[in-house]
Amino acid sequence: MTQPTKLSLDSINRMSRSEFVVSLGGIFEHSSWVAEKAWEGRPFSSGSALHEAMMQAVTDSPEETVIAFLRAHPDLGTRLKVTDYSASEQQGAGLDRLSPEEYETFSSLNREYVLKFGFPFILAVRGRNKEEILEAMKRRVNNGVSEEREEALRQIKRITRFRLDDLLE
Repeated sequence: MTQPTKLSLDSINRMSRSEFVVSLGGIFEHSSWVAEKAWEGRPFSSGSALHEAMMQAVTDSPEETVIAFLRAHPDLGTRLKVTDYSASEQQGAGLDRLSPEEYETFSSLNREYVLKFGFPFILAVRGRNKEEILEAMKRRVNNGVSEEREEALRQIKRITRFRLDDLLE
């Protein structure tokens, strides 16, 4: 993945809605609607304020929208095409180099997780290795549905904060 062009908060605050969505829409996996909703909160006083507005767009959404949002995330360790952000993050954790046995273990846990919760396992993988990710999957598949939904949103908050911080100058 090529590094995105760094943006200043001032330039973000001056963007039209369409420029804002094009520049920030990819931060939330296949969910440019998050940026579109957050745009209405301009001007943002800080990167944190911008990120909070984006997260608020998610959490203020109806339940079915939040579930669809969670379902837009890829399985970890998938061999399917993922966004540039996800590909880079999964490569950093070694998920692009799974042995056939590891791939099957991840696939099996992903299926079990989706069957139980109705959305894929979501984890901020930056700074983690495949063993840590696998351990988190094994642990979290035992959570309750509401507990795991909240954990998935906490993980998305971490993921998207990393992505936004990478984008801001």
